[in-house]
Amino acid sequence: MTDHLFNLHGDVLAAMRRGPKHFTKLAFVLSEADEPADTELSHFRDRIIAAGPGDELTALWHRTLTGWDLAEQADWSAAPPRTDERRADTYTRLGFGTDLRKALDHAVPVFKEPGPTIISRTPTSWYSRDVAAARSFYWKSYEQLLRRKGWSDAAVSSLDEASHAVVERLADPTRAEAYGARGLVVGYVQSGKTANFTGVTAKAIDAGYRLVIVLGGTLNLLRGQTQRRLDMELIGQENILRGADPSDPDALIDIDYQDDEDWPAKFVSHGGRPSTRGAFDIERLTTRDDDYKSLATGIRALEFDKQVRTQPLHAPDNLHRAAARVMVVKKNKSVLAKLIKDLKKIGPLLSEIPALIIDDESDQASVNTTDPKKWEEGKVARTAINSQISQLLGLLPRAQYVGYTATPFANVFVDPGDGEDIFPRDFLISLPRPTGYMGVQDFHDLDRTDDSATGTAEESHIRGIYEDTGDRLQEALDAFLLTGALKLYRAANGVPDGPFRHHTMLVHESVRMAEHASLALRISSLWHEAAYTSQEGHDRLAALLDSDFQRFADDGLPTPTSYEDLKPHVFRARQLINSGGTPVIVVNGDTERDYAQPDLDFDRTPNVWKILVGGTKLSRGFTVEGLTVTYYRRKTQQADTLMQMGRWFGFRPGYRDLVRLYIGREEPMGKSKTVDLYEAFEAICRDEEHFRAELARYAPLVDGRPQVTPAQIPPLVAQHLPWVKPSARNKMFNAELVEVRSPGVWEEPTAYPDDPDSLRHNTECWAPVLGALSSAPLSLGLDGGPRYDARVGTVSHEELLKVLCDLRWSVPAQFSPHLEFLLDAGREGGTIDDWIVIAPLQTSTRRNETRILGHGPFSVARRTRRRGPLFGAIRDPKHVAAAKRLAGASKVTGNAAVEQNVRPRRGALVLYPVVESEARIVSDGSVDPRDLVMAFAFVAPPSTARGDRPLVRFRAIDSTRAEAAIINRDDMGL
Repeated sequence: MTDHLFNLHGDVLAAMRRGPKHFTKLAFVLSEADEPADTELSHFRDRIIAAGPGDELTALWHRTLTGWDLAEQADWSAAPPRTDERRADTYTRLGFGTDLRKALDHAVPVFKEPGPTIISRTPTSWYSRDVAAARSFYWKSYEQLLRRKGWSDAAVSSLDEASHAVVERLADPTRAEAYGARGLVVGYVQSGKTANFTGVTAKAIDAGYRLVIVLGGTLNLLRGQTQRRLDMELIGQENILRGADPSDPDALIDIDYQDDEDWPAKFVSHGGRPSTRGAFDIERLTTRDDDYKSLATGIRALEFDKQVRTQPLHAPDNLHRAAARVMVVKKNKSVLAKLIKDLKKIGPLLSEIPALIIDDESDQASVNTTDPKKWEEGKVARTAINSQISQLLGLLPRAQYVGYTATPFANVFVDPGDGEDIFPRDFLISLPRPTGYMGVQDFHDLDRTDDSATGTAEESHIRGIYEDTGDRLQEALDAFLLTGALKLYRAANGVPDGPFRHHTMLVHESVRMAEHASLALRISSLWHEAAYTSQEGHDRLAALLDSDFQRFADDGLPTPTSYEDLKPHVFRARQLINSGGTPVIVVNGDTERDYAQPDLDFDRTPNVWKILVGGTKLSRGFTVEGLTVTYYRRKTQQADTLMQMGRWFGFRPGYRDLVRLYIGREEPMGKSKTVDLYEAFEAICRDEEHFRAELARYAPLVDGRPQVTPAQIPPLVAQHLPWVKPSARNKMFNAELVEVRSPGVWEEPTAYPDDPDSLRHNTECWAPVLGALSSAPLSLGLDGGPRYDARVGTVSHEELLKVLCDLRWSVPAQFSPHLEFLLDAGREGGTIDDWIVIAPLQTSTRRNETRILGHGPFSVARRTRRRGPLFGAIRDPKHVAAAKRLAGASKVTGNAAVEQNVRPRRGALVLYPVVESEARIVSDGSVDPRDLVMAFAFVAPPSTARGDRPLVRFRAIDSTRAEAAIINRDDMGL
């Protein structure tokens, strides 16, 4: 039966390519004469209200409204994307009334998740939404495949937006002058970066890029995974077959995927050869099993036919009729040498080919790590792969380079002045955390203030290995078997079993291959001696189910109430893990064949239920499917290396609550030192989150111009743990952050000194401020929020600057940029007058109170240094809201005590006297200032914002200079 309403709405919305227009007027023009009722909005409203799952009309409007919600550039609305205001503008332009708006809002809620963060040197405009829609053959096929795979409209729209943001920052493939953009896309570890660069490839090919080179890792296995993904989701059946009859076995002899259980059903189909359907074909120069080889047919496979020979290939008449070439090549010296040799044979045509080079895991092998001090005069020495990438870019002047990584620090430390290198000079895009992704916040309680307490995330997923716990390896093996049984139980009770196809455990203790073999033997012995078929084994599993997995089970998923209900599934899980004769697979970097083990092929093996033992090669690019239990005890001193080992991050549908990380908390380092690997991961997670937050903060344009360019990104990289550097030292480029302007933002320094003399000096600096505080406490809070007592007082901006300028720090560079901002605010009239100082008071019976330099009493907080000389969070979260209101940075009304102290040009400073252990008391009853850390946080008033000034200022350091001053400050006579 024909769905006239759906067809009409499809036609009407197709006519709205530039944005929403009056729906009824368009519908009247486009409607069939015999179906006048379809133009009535009441019929539409009733259909939406009554629609069940799978209704095509609702799905159509879901896609359309979500796309308008997410559009970053909308000339039809001044409202920001992802807001109710944007949606209201949409409805107004459509001419929809209140009842229909309510129905659509219920069916299609506004998508408010954050979009990509973009740092770009210059705005671009060639790749508009109209241009993208006019040429979208491969993108549409990819989009339809994602929807068939179960992607939501919001997820597809988000990918559309993020991939569009990349392509619009490439050079126009038809432009007359050659230009090669350089960019970097930052995702999360195992978060779906491949989906983004597949979308980018589809859109770029549609737009006119005719040679795509994907650098797909350093191993055949990783290269083959990427090739298969592109073949399955983008290139498609018809381009793989190239006219061969799929029903003729003889015709399929040299065509790959004939042994793949997903062929052809899960490979995208274009409904015929694209060249016969008004588009163009894609020719593969590599296959799943074959990397790039010197072309047997000469260079013809890389030659492009031109319809108009008097015009260059990049002229539209030639470009949009030419077939595209795609290759996925390994980052291997000999492979890239063959490619470069073949490209050189093409000659002048190379300068006409719009090319796209996508570098997956771009911080691995691609970055130049040679020591600049050893370079010859005026000549850059390069590592092999970096040199070959540089040659590719030189041979292809129209090549756009886009790196993809989850650990960007090495890339942003590339020398921006090296014009032949891969520094992302044109753009850096940070992808949002995907919906359903299990990442940092799921394993680390980043906002907790009590270091002695265990947070919810840590309690749920982390199992620490301490000296007094033993190695807990047997317990980890029990957890692996038990979680496998729980997956089978859930599958038997209605949970979709697709995510349970593979079930794995990762054991990572060392980089030494000899140790992998002995560890695998030990694990195998433990497994076979675990008595899983005896009462002893069942009792142990039952106890672990009761003490751990039942306690932290997701209430929304089936979990057995007793071990007896789970027991049959334990037997089956053990069978699956033992299949092939051993539960353990060793995966290391000795030879490629270690990665070609059938039991390790997640694509072609029906069920991989194994314990994987390995090192570095399991920590980057290689996706461990079904990973549920990780046993991790390996140390490294580079943050990016450590982060890439976080294979426990990823998508865990149906079993998030079962994920466990057994991790060393007291691992020996050196002769007498131990390190906490969980703390190390938390520190680098804070570094990464800080980096992303800083990018988001400085991404908005000021007066139509970027606040920062990619070349100014390096100073935004933080380092929370002294022994874990952001990247290897030979990948880091010197640059400095001079000033951070933070009007209305809660800023919380943590680099306080630890030597007694400096602590006493700092405490004495605060004496005038302590004397200005009231003796009677005030109760502070916002309407509907928590309240707390505090002693308060006001000091002038000049008085506070005298204090701040005299303070000593363990890491001066941490506070210097903020101090520069406050000093600069003091130079400008009418920006800041004074500060309200807040000293919160504890009210519990266990409160710790003392006098400070004869003033007080004050409440003293207990905090510990969690990262070398740096504290973790100092604040108590309940103090933040009132302080921001007092500084004029919040519109939420406070109680009377708060509102009486709000002033237009007043900042707020919260004092936190901190002790790290039992403090000494001096003769007048005050705490010994040598034992006291005078910590603080501040919120500068919005009046310190200056529209003509960016939020950050930078100084690049000459790489020939060994050291440079952190900051140069005018003498203010303070």
